[in-house]
Amino acid sequence: MENDAEKASVLVEDRDGDAVPSSKSTEDKDVEGGGAEQASRLDFIKKVYGTHTFLIHVLIGILLAWAYPPLGGKYLAPHITAKWVAVIFIFVMAGLGLKTEEFANAFKQFRFNLTVQIFNFLAVSGLVFGVSRFLLTFNLIAKNLADGMVICSCLPMTINMVLVMTKSAGGEEAAAVFNAAFGNMLGVFITPLLILMYLGEETSMKLGPVFFKLGVRVLVPITVGQLLKNFVPPVKSFVTEHKPKFKKLQEWALVFIIYTVFCHTFLGEVETTAVDALIMVIIQCALLCLVMGIAWIFLKFSFPNSPKLRVMGLFGCSHKTVAMGIPLINAIYETDPNLAFYTLPLIVWHPMQAVIGSALSPSLNAFVKREEARLNLGKDQE
Repeated sequence: MENDAEKASVLVEDRDGDAVPSSKSTEDKDVEGGGAEQASRLDFIKKVYGTHTFLIHVLIGILLAWAYPPLGGKYLAPHITAKWVAVIFIFVMAGLGLKTEEFANAFKQFRFNLTVQIFNFLAVSGLVFGVSRFLLTFNLIAKNLADGMVICSCLPMTINMVLVMTKSAGGEEAAAVFNAAFGNMLGVFITPLLILMYLGEETSMKLGPVFFKLGVRVLVPITVGQLLKNFVPPVKSFVTEHKPKFKKLQEWALVFIIYTVFCHTFLGEVETTAVDALIMVIIQCALLCLVMGIAWIFLKFSFPNSPKLRVMGLFGCSHKTVAMGIPLINAIYETDPNLAFYTLPLIVWHPMQAVIGSALSPSLNAFVKREEARLNLGKDQE
């Protein structure tokens, strides 16, 4: 009797022209199935990498810094390459991309814009400061990480992420453009003042030298970027044409700054433990969810008939910039041995706001459509 394999066989010709049985063995099918599964895994890895490229590069940078600190701490001349070259490049690019022409729209939605900026700078920092001091009272977190949480909360909102999330969720794009640009310009002045107000004598920051450094490393490059954008069209066209590449270069510059910061930290004695860092990660995630929840409720009562503004405000009130934040923190605390731990809370906050925002976008988009339909129906009935 023929077995199952023989039943499945087909006749093919060998080299002499004779018909010989051929069948697809179970082994071949298993190989094909394994290949498909491997391809699926590879696609998943590519997707994760594409979504969280910056975070993955940062983690690799921190591991490399831990493995051999002298490279980024001494031999790559971080006092020049990281603290000046990389920072100036980032802010020149920020100046080229900053839409300051939108500042003229400030008074079109003055109450909303003021609300978003006050919430982002004052409400978030006040909440995080209170939580961090409470945790310190009971020794539940390392002090340098608690201070890093406060520093992170004093930063302005993101630029690109706020725009992308607002557009994806059906929010008010014009409000996002203005608040992102204006908030980042404000942050250069407000962030150091807020840090000084909250941490006071606890911080090594001296306001005079800090503002001088920020002027030279931040304001001058941003101004140069704006001048190039507005008065040198070929530069603007070239940067626009190669925008993805320049964005990648900015990311690599940020990763390099973080890498050298951690190299410098690992050259000395590290007192903060992995457990402290894990506690901070959990608290930052919980705080971000809490901030977004409070912002959503507050916006609901403040702007009940403006669903698009409420969606934009949700992101604008809670987001914190890593592109401006890392160079700012680096400029303010460049000689502080705890600099690396001051940046860690921001490194946690940044990807979490992307993950949560992406997860909420479909629901928020549906909310905007539903609310606008309700409001239009109400107008028709009137």
